[in-house]
Amino acid sequence: MDKQRADLGFADALDEFDPADWLPTSPSVNDRLPAAESTKAAEVSGFRSREPKVPAPAAKPSEPPRRRRTGRNAQFNLKARPETIEAYCAIADSQGWGLGETLEYAVALLEREYPPKGGG
Repeated sequence: MDKQRADLGFADALDEFDPADWLPTSPSVNDRLPAAESTKAAEVSGFRSREPKVPAPAAKPSEPPRRRRTGRNAQFNLKARPETIEAYCAIADSQGWGLGETLEYAVALLEREYPPKGGG
């Protein structure tokens, strides 16, 4: 079973193909503009860089870091008003607690004030 391949219609174009036509025309790495000139050329051409102009600080100096290894591995996600979240974080920050630790203290206080009904 020797099947002939279908003619796609560009076999003649391959005869005229010259790989030299596809060589890069841009300057080589060694011929590139200095950084200041390339930045100016980019601005003139309207290129907008995604790089930040000033590095953003990782955290505000007044805020303690919140990432610690605690053994807590279950996620608890809920919606709250912005002012409630702000107050919650302020309490955690003032005590030096992580957010999960603050939740545990809050639950303990709520259990004391409002004990679970039904012996739980």
